[in-house]
Amino acid sequence: MSKAAYTDASIRVADLNQNRATTFDLCLKPGQVAALAEDLELSTLKKLSFKGEIRAFGKADWELRGKLGATVSQPCVVTLEPVTTRIDDSVERRFLSQMPTLDGEEEEVETPEDENAEALQATIDLLAVLHESLALLIPQFPRAKDAELQETVFTEDGKKPMTDEDARPFAGLAGLRDQLSSKDNE
Repeated sequence: MSKAAYTDASIRVADLNQNRATTFDLCLKPGQVAALAEDLELSTLKKLSFKGEIRAFGKADWELRGKLGATVSQPCVVTLEPVTTRIDDSVERRFLSQMPTLDGEEEEVETPEDENAEALQATIDLLAVLHESLALLIPQFPRAKDAELQETVFTEDGKKPMTDEDARPFAGLAGLRDQLSSKDNE
């Protein structure tokens, strides 16, 4: 392990040691945490930590292995009550100097089989890795305990309201099928 842990958001690849892992412990300022929470549409973002190491992966590639921790609060998709979720997960990225290409076409880059692989740049942006990883880990549709979606019907006065059953695309076809079946049986 290298002696100094990185706390900056970007690490220059040229500064990495090929023979030893370089540790990092990303510490964000309150303004950065608030901006991240706003960008991810979170009500609150607390206890955020992202630490790990970057080590050589072959001759010209690098591998990041880290641990992401955060407590997020989001509005319930049904009741809008706050839903708090604790996230503790591993993060892996491989930064490849040569990304695979499609056969015969050099310009198009094929999505590598390794979903954690990305093209190696001059720097490894820890904040970007944190942002992407957290975005993938937060619940897409947070739901409060025992929250159930009820049918709600809205309409203008004097008109028949449209229900969920009316909105089904094949509901009318089922009625037509039943009419045709009854005519066939006559």
